[in-house]
Amino acid sequence: MSVQAAKVGIISDCPLQRHIMQSAVEGYGFSVIASCDPSRLSTALLERHAAAEVWIVILTDEDRWADAIDTLIDHSEAPVLFGLGEAPNKHSLDYAKWERRLFTKLVELLGEPPTLTQASASLTALEASPSGPSALPLPHHIRPGGVNDPVERVWILGASLGGPAAVKSFLDCLPSGLPVAFVYAQHIDQNAANVLVRVLGRHSAFDLKEVQHGARLHYGEVVIMPVDHEVVFSVEGTMEVRENAWPGPYGPSIDQVMLNVGGYYSGRCNAIIFSGMGNDGSLAGPLLRAYGSRIWSQTSDTCANSSMPDSVAATGCVEFRGTPHQLAEKLLKTVELEELAKRKRGLA
Repeated sequence: MSVQAAKVGIISDCPLQRHIMQSAVEGYGFSVIASCDPSRLSTALLERHAAAEVWIVILTDEDRWADAIDTLIDHSEAPVLFGLGEAPNKHSLDYAKWERRLFTKLVELLGEPPTLTQASASLTALEASPSGPSALPLPHHIRPGGVNDPVERVWILGASLGGPAAVKSFLDCLPSGLPVAFVYAQHIDQNAANVLVRVLGRHSAFDLKEVQHGARLHYGEVVIMPVDHEVVFSVEGTMEVRENAWPGPYGPSIDQVMLNVGGYYSGRCNAIIFSGMGNDGSLAGPLLRAYGSRIWSQTSDTCANSSMPDSVAATGCVEFRGTPHQLAEKLLKTVELEELAKRKRGLA
């Protein structure tokens, strides 16, 4: 049975602000049932949209529309959200922070949108699906990585709604022996974490596992970040599961995962952003890119929801976009070129 998205009404005296606001609200999985100029606000309009569970108000001239807002407050039973400020340019880091603040407020008022439930439910269908494409061959210039080799190459996989199917397709394409350690941050219900391990590992050459306190990353493994507890890296490179939750509205926070992994592995840490709602990853992506990390994302047309990869790409930090299969091919080629470059320098 599908879960209905909470209904939101938007009021602004700026058409651009209404457009940006509607895009942000719908991008997080809520439903916009009204978006109007305050000049149209009336008791009749409020009666037509009585199903609205919250009204968001952004005004450039509050004094001019004081009477309209009084009408809204007096004749609507839904809470009214003020004080968010005007939305910044969508391509700025300030926008990502503003949008995250908006989402946090909406979750406080309405609860989480049904994205986590949908992501969990999709695992059932994914488990019953036949095997995907055969793994690509390991390029002969790449020396197979062993579990005891020091990890020099980490890739973070960030995903939300539609992510499990995309990430599974990506992992199924990768051959055994690829010298990469993966850290997987998936917005999902904690109860579905063990199902995620089983379903995504069914046809993969990689060993999927939930994070273990005190363990290190190893080649040939995909370590899944927990939903409820932040994971940091010690100075020795071991993973430490903390009691505190991840910062931000979702767990695991893809932004924080990127910062925590990047804090230890620096330029050896890279990231791929797959299908999902919201903009998780758009704050840390540009920071990691500035320190030499590669940031890739899934193409919009192959996502169940492209809001998250599109938001990260809008910051200008994404250097490559592809289907899950193309991302796997790109990764193999990238690792091969890196290994060849090491040999030329006499490091391999």
